[in-house]
Amino acid sequence: MRRRAETALSQELTSVTRPDSDIDIDHEAVELAVGAGEPQRVGRFRFFIADQRWEWSENIERMHGYEPGSVKPTTELILGHKHPEDRQQVAAVLERVMSGEPFSSRHRIVDTAGRTHWVIVIGDRMIDERGDVVGTSGFYVDYTETMQSDISAAVSKAAEGRAQIEQAKGLLMAAYGISADRAFDILVWRSQETNIKVRELARRFVEEMTGALPSDTRAKVDHILLTIS
Repeated sequence: MRRRAETALSQELTSVTRPDSDIDIDHEAVELAVGAGEPQRVGRFRFFIADQRWEWSENIERMHGYEPGSVKPTTELILGHKHPEDRQQVAAVLERVMSGEPFSSRHRIVDTAGRTHWVIVIGDRMIDERGDVVGTSGFYVDYTETMQSDISAAVSKAAEGRAQIEQAKGLLMAAYGISADRAFDILVWRSQETNIKVRELARRFVEEMTGALPSDTRAKVDHILLTIS
């Protein structure tokens, strides 16, 4: 049953983001959110042009920090929850919503507790029986956990790269008796000469140097390390 619901959601999202709508969507993020087996990450909305009326599903209310049924969505309320840095972009998107045009947006919202959520919002036209555009309907997809995971991985990778560069600098400083800045200049120079990124060059250098010091050098290091007081 749960798998069937996820498949249905995926199919609905696909229908909203069909090619003839000319919408650029981060499909990978959508699939990650929908396929993660957590239906609360996806919510539906509708906007009616005639009376400027919004309808939210309970999941979208929760994304914004509200208990279901506790608030009536308005354009002002929706815009007020957008992250300050994304508000201008979203205001332009809302103009498309109000004219019943297909749209997509990837931006941040801030809930009532001050937590930031990364969301993808996908919308398409609502057509009545006469073929007239009467509004917009679509989905919110909260992919905050996916985004945070990507950020954490990037931070970890950057920290690992910095550590390798610092190790390489330390080896050069000890070998040549130079400053940290000069050691880094050497790494940059070799990076340009070999067309290898500084981080990768540092990793290879440290790897090659590990265990390569002569025994008398290691003995001297041992002596200095153990006699410092």
